[in-house]
Amino acid sequence: MIVLLLAAVLSPAGAMSVTFINPGKSSEMFWHTSARAAEEAARALGVDLELIYLERQHLAALEVVRGLAARPAERRPDYVMLVNEGGVAPEALRILDEAGLRTLLVYSGIQGAQERALVGTPRDTYRHWLGSIEPRAEEAGYLTAKALIDKGREARAFGPDGKLHLLAIAADRATPTSIRRSEGMRKAVEEAGDAVLDQEVFGAFSREKATEQSAWLFQRFPHARLVWAANDQMAFGAMASWEARGGQPGHDAWFSGINTSGEAMKALRSGRLTALSGGHFIVGAWAVVMLYDYHHGVDFADSEGLELSASVFPLFSVRDAGTFERRYGKGHFDAIDFRRFSKVHNPAITRYDFGFRQLLKGRGTP
Repeated sequence: MIVLLLAAVLSPAGAMSVTFINPGKSSEMFWHTSARAAEEAARALGVDLELIYLERQHLAALEVVRGLAARPAERRPDYVMLVNEGGVAPEALRILDEAGLRTLLVYSGIQGAQERALVGTPRDTYRHWLGSIEPRAEEAGYLTAKALIDKGREARAFGPDGKLHLLAIAADRATPTSIRRSEGMRKAVEEAGDAVLDQEVFGAFSREKATEQSAWLFQRFPHARLVWAANDQMAFGAMASWEARGGQPGHDAWFSGINTSGEAMKALRSGRLTALSGGHFIVGAWAVVMLYDYHHGVDFADSEGLELSASVFPLFSVRDAGTFERRYGKGHFDAIDFRRFSKVHNPAITRYDFGFRQLLKGRGTP
């Protein structure tokens, strides 16, 4: 089922309009938080933002873009924000381009040679495809795995062979975000020298599946004491499995995760979770800033290029977790003045600073 929500953005008549096609569920923490951040950016900049949730029905994106293209001219958005999940971008970009709808790919851009051959580069084959902005997902995988390995050394969690044994629970083999997080994890393991990856499984971002998988992983690899997970829910699943064996996460086995849920922040503060990265939900808000500036004559292509990658994955400390919870833990991003990140409102800005850590330090807040 497709859920349509019109953001309650108070903007003047004739304001620029953006439709954000959100691939997640309206009840899903990450994608709901992403929408909330984008909505607050739109509110601050006076942009009309329409949110369309696909409820994880990725191919429904094509139905949505056909619907947008069929709207009367006065009801069409000025811009579309589209996530390339399920490989929908090539066909969606074709439909949107034929309709003259300017589109920015967000969170997940063009992946692989096959998709690239179909669409080329932005503003070429499809001239209304403006560009893309993606989080550097490999950073999250690398930072969490490196911190996990460092903790393993500190705890002397070596196996009989003198190596640190790590288990990895990735999401899937197809999602670009999952692939890149795993690439970062593998890089950290390769650099370590004293760590080995015993096995990588795919938990589909599911807590329940990770619980089942980790149960037999712990049996198969009895010397593994480090567990890397591509999101927080899978980390919690593995922790539950370890506890069912009589273990204590943070004491006799160490776990990492990726995301900014309240549960994850609490687990980091308590020590049950050893390493946590997140913050990529903010990419949708940065996309609104980019489109606002573009609409008002400041093209991101002139200084940033057409396909951007944003470093939005800090490694959270216990202190960072407390700061995040106080400022943004309930999904309230109205304290951020997104106008401070706009080149239109701040002509002195030559390049965007879309790092997430600045928000932890209070930049953009009163």
